[in-house]
Amino acid sequence: MSNDNSTVVKAPQAEVLKGEDKRKIVKFITALILVISIIITLIHVYSAGVRFFPPYQQRPLHLACVLVLLFLVYPFRKKDEGKINWTVWLNIFLSIVGVLSCAYVFVYSGDIALRMGKLITLDLVVAVALLVLVLEGCRRVIGWGLVGVVFLFLAYAFWGDMLPRAVAHSGYSFQRTIQQISLSMDGLFGTSLGVSATSVSMFLIFGAFLQASGAGQVFINIALSLFGRFRGGAGKTALGASALFALVSPSQVANVATTGVFTIPLMEKVGYPKLFSAGLVASAGAGGMLTPPLLGAAAFLMADLLGVPYKEVVIAAIIPAFLYYVSLFMQVDIRSAKLNMTTKSTEGLPDLKKTFNEGAHLLLPIVVLIVCLFVLNLTPARSAFWGTVSVPVISWLRRGTRMTWGKFLTACKSGAKMITLIGVSCGTAGFVLGVVYQTGLALRFTGWMVTLAGGSLLILLFLTMVSSIILGLGLPPVASYLLLAILGGPALIKMGVTPMAAHMFIFFYGSLSEITPPSCTAAFTAGAIAKIDPMRTGWEACRVAIAAFIIPFMFVYGNELILMGSVLNIIIAVATAIIGVIALACSLEGYIFFSRISIIERIILFSVTVLCASVGYIQDLIGIAIFAAIILFRYFWKKNKDRAIGAGA
Repeated sequence: MSNDNSTVVKAPQAEVLKGEDKRKIVKFITALILVISIIITLIHVYSAGVRFFPPYQQRPLHLACVLVLLFLVYPFRKKDEGKINWTVWLNIFLSIVGVLSCAYVFVYSGDIALRMGKLITLDLVVAVALLVLVLEGCRRVIGWGLVGVVFLFLAYAFWGDMLPRAVAHSGYSFQRTIQQISLSMDGLFGTSLGVSATSVSMFLIFGAFLQASGAGQVFINIALSLFGRFRGGAGKTALGASALFALVSPSQVANVATTGVFTIPLMEKVGYPKLFSAGLVASAGAGGMLTPPLLGAAAFLMADLLGVPYKEVVIAAIIPAFLYYVSLFMQVDIRSAKLNMTTKSTEGLPDLKKTFNEGAHLLLPIVVLIVCLFVLNLTPARSAFWGTVSVPVISWLRRGTRMTWGKFLTACKSGAKMITLIGVSCGTAGFVLGVVYQTGLALRFTGWMVTLAGGSLLILLFLTMVSSIILGLGLPPVASYLLLAILGGPALIKMGVTPMAAHMFIFFYGSLSEITPPSCTAAFTAGAIAKIDPMRTGWEACRVAIAAFIIPFMFVYGNELILMGSVLNIIIAVATAIIGVIALACSLEGYIFFSRISIIERIILFSVTVLCASVGYIQDLIGIAIFAAIILFRYFWKKNKDRAIGAGA
């Protein structure tokens, strides 16, 4: 009997101890993640502003940071998240292996380069380990899409010599291939990881610190105070908040999640349909990657591939981003008129003067960044370094905004996590680049694209657009851009497109992958906030953002829209492009400022967009004349209708 009692008493104690052990492990891992995040932040800040490491040291160091945090933060399986089981020890083991493998490359990179095709056993072990670790990390963070693409290219590298002559290569040994993709500066440790290790990481840290300082809320309050009182003010506030938030972070999902929680319910409250509200916020958030000066990781790769300063990419993106938000703004305004919304009182809205008095100083780090980039001509990484350093200093100008230790830790954790996301994407894309450089696939692909287009630039642009959208369905924007820039960019340039326009064309469509179904995470986020079908939200976001699918054709045919040309030509091009996107908004909404329009008029207005998008003053004048004629016709039609109604009354 006593034995039974003792058993009953001891079992709960054993469970309590087991629970305590689990809690201790969770606390340990949480603390470890925080410490590693701080170390990652300090390493990147130090290397950007104090001592710049050479590429063969910076890139392995960066990859070690990415791998050690990735395996601790992202579970082996979704169902393992938050659980303490055998996968915890697997994750710790993989983190250690990742650090040791990168440390080996850090120390022996020079010797490895000399052993081209004649690697020692330890070189091969490290090369295979890095391949497996990066692909496993990519699977956890991004999914099987990018991993599948890598497998496809690896199969081509290993067995491409067996293919038909038109696509075959001469054949390479296993050692040479594995060295090329995993250990060389043309593969894993190549351009994509190099950009991630320097400029991208520092801009992510800058954005994380700026957001932690409270600048994001300041932007939302500014947008609300500026636009909230006008017709359709809630929708215009959503656009303003998203555009201003893009100055803090280029992350499209973060943009939607941060601003959408506030702006989607606000739009619904004043009468906008749920679907339109979610689609607008998703498309506005997608513009975050198109908005200077931060843009996205792909923009830094673009600068590197083009061999131009980053500020030239920023300058080229100004007008396309402006046109994108003009098109969204006009759709909001026209939808507001269509719903017969009126202006609202300023009661309950943030006071603009008070907002500026209390938080305008939090915008100064962006000024510091811009001055460093465009006035002092510092590198992007060094500019972001000074911008980051200025955030806590400037935040202490007012007692209510001072960065605390808690905000500092939040910024470190957020920045390090984003570095992990982008770093593993860039590293995985490096495997593809390694295969492309080794096999000469880029030259073949260029020939195929030009032949398939039959010498037509329009067809080639359309094929490139479709390819970019398809790649974006399974790949993150940075990987989608990089792959198509290497493979498709030369084809566009060969057909006479200027290099900046060609790469910006690809960059634009890669950035739209976040709202293009079926894999549209920005739209999914907006749909979740609005509590509606995320796939329908994705299609609505594409409809609302349709101008983004047309604007790249505009600046390819008219380089003035990327600020290439005389001042007069640029002004004319921008003016006609604005008319084109306004006509497009009217066509999409079936409404022209003060009156509904017929389906025939909607088609005619769409043709106005095409005319204004084409090159030539005659086409522009015809488009403007048609647009003006429809406006006048509808004005007098409405005036006569109102007079008739008044006479009848």
